[in-house]
Amino acid sequence: MAKTINRRSALRTMLYIAGGTLILPACFRDSGRASIKLTHLSIKESDEVMLESLVEVLIPADDTPGGKELLLHLFVLKMVDDCHDPESQKQFEDGLKQFATWSQKQLSMPFNDAERNQQTELLTRVEESDDESLIAFFKIMKRRAIQGYMSSSYVMTNLVNYEIAPGRYNGYFPMDN
Repeated sequence: MAKTINRRSALRTMLYIAGGTLILPACFRDSGRASIKLTHLSIKESDEVMLESLVEVLIPADDTPGGKELLLHLFVLKMVDDCHDPESQKQFEDGLKQFATWSQKQLSMPFNDAERNQQTELLTRVEESDDESLIAFFKIMKRRAIQGYMSSSYVMTNLVNYEIAPGRYNGYFPMDN
């Protein structure tokens, strides 16, 4: 017994297959490039993953979202790319590469593979280093990560109590005569 094919179901199946073949390469992202478009920085995917780990160590998740959940590493990259001068951008790129080699030497493993307490302890020793590019990178990254956290929509809507400009009216406020 031959079963007849419904044209609508055949077209639907073909669209599913075509859509799947278009979307599938995006699921296995291993391009080696950063996930956002940067005009002045040339950051590799491995650098972005390490920066993501760095931001998560600086602002860990507990009862509030951490740096990784708020995508602060992307904020840091975009701010450095858009708002810093070329000299600072060069310091940031050089410092990021220097941090990767320095942390590999200090931990005997990549920064991402280390335990959280090892990562935290390593970040406390960054400013004791005598490498200027490493210190400059860390200061830029830390400042922009904190800025990104404090201006994130989570913090601004859930943690900061905002009052309109003149403030609340208090009819019982004591006045000096």
